[in-house]
This record gives sequence, C-alpha cells and structure tokens, in this order.
Amino acid sequence: MAGTVRLVPTRSLLVRNIQLLATLDTELGDISDAAIYIEGNVIKWVGASAQLTQMHKNANEIISLSSRVVIPGLINTHHHMFGCLTRCLAQDELLFGWLTTCYGPWQQLTGKDIYISSKLAMVELILSGCTCTSDHLYLYPNDVCLEDSIRAARDVGVRFHPTRGAMSVGKSQGGKAPDSICQAEDVILADMERLIQDFHDASRYSMLRIGLAPHSPFGVSQELMVASAKLARQHSGVRLHTHMAENQQGNDFLRTTFGLTPGDYIKKVGWDRDDVWLAHCCHLDGAEIKQWAHHGIGVAHCPSSNMRLASGICPVRDLLDAGVNVGIGVDGTASNDTGHVLMELRMAMLLQRASGNPKGMSAREALLVGTQGGAKNLGRDDVGRIAPGMAADFVAWRTDGISFAGAQHDLVAALLFCTPGLAPVDLSVINGEVIVKDGRLTTCDLREVIQEHNRRSLALCSHITQQGGDEQLV
Repeated sequence: MAGTVRLVPTRSLLVRNIQLLATLDTELGDISDAAIYIEGNVIKWVGASAQLTQMHKNANEIISLSSRVVIPGLINTHHHMFGCLTRCLAQDELLFGWLTTCYGPWQQLTGKDIYISSKLAMVELILSGCTCTSDHLYLYPNDVCLEDSIRAARDVGVRFHPTRGAMSVGKSQGGKAPDSICQAEDVILADMERLIQDFHDASRYSMLRIGLAPHSPFGVSQELMVASAKLARQHSGVRLHTHMAENQQGNDFLRTTFGLTPGDYIKKVGWDRDDVWLAHCCHLDGAEIKQWAHHGIGVAHCPSSNMRLASGICPVRDLLDAGVNVGIGVDGTASNDTGHVLMELRMAMLLQRASGNPKGMSAREALLVGTQGGAKNLGRDDVGRIAPGMAADFVAWRTDGISFAGAQHDLVAALLFCTPGLAPVDLSVINGEVIVKDGRLTTCDLREVIQEHNRRSLALCSHITQQGGDEQLV
C-alpha cells in the first residue's frame, strides 16, 4: 500500500563543468567551472573542475553542466497536496469562506485521489527545484490514509516528511469543518503511533520521516494538541506542525473561544519547543516574535496563499532579525494555486520589500530560507548545502535561455529576480539518484499523471458550479 522503498544508488556520479555552483556553504561559497563528486547518496568532494583527480574522473556516471547554475535542492515546509484537485475555487473569499467551499468536494476524497494529487504536487515541486518536502494531510474520509502519499513519494523519488494531520472538532462542537470529516481523537492518536512505528526513519539521509500535525486551534481540541506533543517527544526526530496566526479571523477565534493569544495558546498546549514549526504566522505581535525566537519555534512562510486569501503578510524581516528560523511553504495548491517553490521564494523576497524597504530580503536570503531554513524546520542537518558529507540533493537550471539573458553577471540572483520566465529544472538529483535529466522526469510519465489527475479532479468537483468566481454546491 505504501509502495516500494527506493534503493540507494551504488554507483559513483561526477557532475562537472558547472558554469556556477552556489554551494550555500559558508566555507565553499560560489565556485565557477565547478564539480561535485558523489558516492551512493552522499557528496564526497566539491571543488573546481580543474582540481578533479583521476579517481573522480573514473566515476561510473559523468554529467557535464556547462551553461548551468546549480544550487542545493529547495525544501518545502508546508503543503496540502490534495488541494491540487480543487484549484481556483472560492476565488474571492477569506480563509474560512474558502474552506467552507472546499470542504464539499474534499469530503469525497479517496485514497486514489490522494495518491494522484500527491504525485502531481511532488512532480510540480521537483520541476521547480524542490528535492525535499513536507505535506500536511489532515483529512481522512472514506479509505484515505497517509500511505497513499507515501507511495507517491516513493514512486516519484522525492525526500518526504509527511505529517499525520487531524481534525477532531466539527461544527457541532464549535469548529469550522463538517462533522463527517472529523475523527475521534483516540483513533487519531492510535494512527499517529502506528505511522511512526511503521515508517519513521530518523537516520541520517533518511528519505521518510513522520511528523504530527493537528490542524489548528479551530480544528482540534487543546487535549489533542497536548497528547500529540507528548507522543511525538517519545520518538527521536518526530516533529510537530500546525497552522497558527494565519489571519485575523483565526486570532479572533482564539480570543473569543479560549481567551488566548497565539503565544498564550502555544504555551498552554506545550508547543513552545524547538521541535515545532508553524505555518503562516502572519499576525504575531512583538512579544510573540520574541517568544518564538526564545523557544526555537520555526515558521513556514506561505506568501502566495496569504496574498490569495487576503490573510496578511508574515513579518519575515522581523522574524529573521529576532533569530526565528523561517522556511518556505507553497501551502495547498487550492489556495496558492500552484506548487512552484522557486516562485514562492521570489514572492517572499518581493513581499518583504513591498512596505518600502528595498533591503527587506535579498535574493541570497531568500535562497537560504528555501534551503537551510527549511532543513532546520524539518530537523535536518544533512540537506540544504552542497558540501562533503551532505546528502546528494541538488538542482540545475540552464542559463542560456531568455530569462538569464542580461543577468549572466549574477546567475544566483537571476534565479529569484527572473523566475517567471524560467524553464523547469534541467537536472535534479535527489539522494544521489537522477530524478530529472535534460528537463525530463525519469521516474514517471508526466502526461499520464496529468491526465489521471484531471479526470479525478473533474469528478470530484462535478457538483460545484462556478459563475463569476462564486461557487455553489449543486
């Protein structure tokens, strides 16, 4: 049901003649005419092509990357992959109104829907530079289980951090979701424990780690938040994730229902620890930013979704300056409505400048958020840099296309400033395996994935009519 574990490559791989390699490693820096030597799934040597030894040159596989810029694989730290099936719904709604519309088709989700939507989402991420991603699957109607998305990840070849999400408080108990898609909390906790035991791999270079992710203060009880944290902390490397301070409606719900601020709530349920990363955090005050920094709480910044739903702008500059770790999240492709992680980093960079500060975020800072910031959110120190001893996760774009014309003097910045015209990655190596070569996926037939996904999407949304951006359940 969960697919077949991909074998670690046994061959050596040499990637050479790289026009520019941005290692994002403080010691190695940027290297022109660079090379990377890999054995299995681990980077063994990085340097200039002119310094290659005969051993390096005798690698089992050699790839030449002239006219390419290479960076560490990007890391996505917030997603709802099933949302690919329901893009462009509730186009002019705030968060709660958008959710109300989407819950209709989401109640009909099946395991096959989760598999194909996860596969499509992962492919979209990979083609935009992602090599490692989390996913927050919090709905389990019909026969849906987390194994559906795990199977997709194994088939595609992405490094995966699925989180066992949960909704337990429905409308009858003051929540926002239909009761029919909520689960009993004992059932949720039992499944969380099962998934950790069956799939969580805390070892270095792991391709699969499980996280626990109760949906939100309006989706689960405080008791489930406390119990999830207790369970996670019984297992090495199991991290905690939820939505927090996404919009003013969410903060108002906290105050009205519990008499708490986001900072009060996080403290009360015991989530004020460095094994926690929170999605959005658009509406934090100065004291909460200091609280996040003091306790090592990470943030998954989701700029496009926040703009689309008019939720607000995450104070990323203030968070970074205070010492809060920030990673990037494409969020669900029903509220973004794309999973292009490099474009998301561009949005993050530009949003921090929109208030009038041209130094609100630099291109290099954005790339660090999208690599090392994401790695830290997911509790990893083996991805996010290109250096000896790191996992062999890196991506390359061609630099001889229209987007890089006029930007040859700063190819790294061009990745962020010139993103809209970029073609998909030319090369993607994940865990030492070539997943994209010459711009083409090696692990699945993209056309078949799209066709099956569209068929299921149309069936799922067949009871919704749309006129002028307004959806009605039929």
